[in-house]
Amino acid sequence: MSIISNTTLLSNFAAIGQLDLLRELYPRLYVPTAVYNEIRYGLDEGYTFYRPLIEQVYPHHNDGWIHLTHIVGETELLRLSQLPRKIHAGEAECLSIARERGWLLLTDDRAARKIAKSWQVALSGTLGTLVLMVEQDIYPLAQANDHLSQMIRQGYRSFVTDLSVLLPSEN
Repeated sequence: MSIISNTTLLSNFAAIGQLDLLRELYPRLYVPTAVYNEIRYGLDEGYTFYRPLIEQVYPHHNDGWIHLTHIVGETELLRLSQLPRKIHAGEAECLSIARERGWLLLTDDRAARKIAKSWQVALSGTLGTLVLMVEQDIYPLAQANDHLSQMIRQGYRSFVTDLSVLLPSEN
């Protein structure tokens, strides 16, 4: 299954210098044009932690693992036009593409997640990504929790501070 991400999830990992973790879990990740533009705007506004993110976008980097995509065809455009205006452009494009192409959507945006659930779009976010890294033995729980703590210090709002509560219990 292809995977599309909005800006927030990418920002969380970029802000703590852990984009390589995302690449290990998601060797190919898509972002729509609106998300790419949000990242470029953020870089222009002084969010220097976006620079390594931009450098991972193909074709800026021949080995880039982040690929640009865009709204294609009438169905995706129609789906996009049905979204409430309060949904930001990046989330809107992600939602439309994920819904119409059957892709996994990575977002922490509450409004976008609500719509994704109503559209039955496969969904995850920062916490789900960290949990998956632990489950797939990419990172031990202690390090994943440390990354979560770093993200929280950078401004990420999380309802948990210990990922163990999200892991399946072992009986």
